Amino acid sequence: MNASFFFFIVFLSIPLLSYAEAISPPANCGPEPEVVDIRPPFRLKPQQCGDPDPSFELFCRNNSTMLHFPLYGDLVVKSISYDQSKLDLLDPKNCVHEVFLNLDLSLTPFRYLYVVKNYTYFNCSTPIGSWIPQVPCLSGSRHHVYTVESYAEVPDSCSPIKTVAIPFAYSSYLSDASFGLRLTWDFPQPDHFGFQFKITWSSSAPKRVPMIVGVVVLAAAALVVKMKILYIPKLVSNEDKKKQSTEELLPPHDTPQA
Repeated sequence: MNASFFFFIVFLSIPLLSYAEAISPPANCGPEPEVVDIRPPFRLKPQQCGDPDPSFELFCRNNSTMLHFPLYGDLVVKSISYDQSKLDLLDPKNCVHEVFLNLDLSLTPFRYLYVVKNYTYFNCSTPIGSWIPQVPCLSGSRHHVYTVESYAEVPDSCSPIKTVAIPFAYSSYLSDASFGLRLTWDFPQPDHFGFQFKITWSSSAPKRVPMIVGVVVLAAAALVVKMKILYIPKLVSNEDKKKQSTEELLPPHDTPQA
């Protein structure tokens, strides 16, 4: 086996190995109402192998799938769409605006799926009226928290808390706490060819595998035919040389006299 043949076989094996990883049985955290299948780029620690980036490490807590965010804490993973790179999250405390106020996605590969705008949270010692609804989970009997677009004027009796880029301000009509906690992710730009090939293949393997397997099979078949074509003439030539050498070693036969 020559070197070129060896490297050709190794090259053909790369997509098959990546595919084997991509279609490995997904893990999950147990009997949830909507079971979250976990596969690359996410991994369930410590059971699964996968992307070494800790941002994609999930863990189980009370049969729920959890994801940790630096400088904030843990959020519940409601669902993952791998085709759309979409991640739906829930806040265990049921206060999505507390997440908006404190979550820093710049420390992660994630970003909000929806278009974001700058909103300002501000705190008032007394209610300012019904023209703007207060955020119930951030408010109490002696403090009342509101959100307005950043260009809006904050009442003099109130103090600003923070301005953040989020999908929407508080609305009593948005009862689903996961609506705003819908994220997408980007793969890091790798500078290693093998890793780039791996993540690109793994993200699209279920769709491309019939075509890739067909190409690999055809290439392997063509290689076998080529090897036979090259090998058979050499084999015949070697047999001829062996026969000729044998005839030279045999003593000459005497021609019978008439």
